[in-house]
Amino acid sequence: MTPWLVRHPLTAGWLWVLFWFAVILVQELAGAPTGARYPAILLAALPTLTATLFVLAATPRSHLQPVRESVLAHFFVRFLALIAAFIVWGATLAISASIEAGIQEAGDHDEATVTGLGFTILLALVPVVIGVLWLALIVRCAWFLRRLRGWRQLPARTPDQRAVPAEFLRDRPELRAVAIGLAHPGLLLVGGAGSTLLVLSLGRVDLSLVM
Repeated sequence: MTPWLVRHPLTAGWLWVLFWFAVILVQELAGAPTGARYPAILLAALPTLTATLFVLAATPRSHLQPVRESVLAHFFVRFLALIAAFIVWGATLAISASIEAGIQEAGDHDEATVTGLGFTILLALVPVVIGVLWLALIVRCAWFLRRLRGWRQLPARTPDQRAVPAEFLRDRPELRAVAIGLAHPGLLLVGGAGSTLLVLSLGRVDLSLVM
């Protein structure tokens, strides 16, 4: 492991992500097949996702406890969550009604045809739902990494942060520095969430049959 990588793991992570995103852009401009872009998307997110996986796996659950959260913040966050849940519920009702009407029309109100179209759309939506949930998980992990190690390349513990457990790669300090450097909230958002959005855009579901 090179000394430069040990001293600048976050910089190396940004360079890695930007390189593979540039490759994806070139593939897009060159009209490369969709399947050819998936390896580049996976490689762009791989280092930060792998580092995040190992760092969070070594972090005890007790670190999830809120840090200096006021009662007002506690209630306000839940107030916003209820509003978001209501909006999602309303949007779900509207979309469901639209899809149902479209399926009925496309299936010419034949029960077997309508059922088949419904299952086809359901199967097509499963990867999208999984991708959206994966995106939410990445955002959640990035939020926790902000608390755990902050935004610095080589973090130093501050009073409002939890520390990465000292037992994590204790016998391999160079690898520990690289792993913590790559498990960065900003890098995870750009590399992990950005790659997820690219996959969702490439594999978008065509629902024109229910429009």
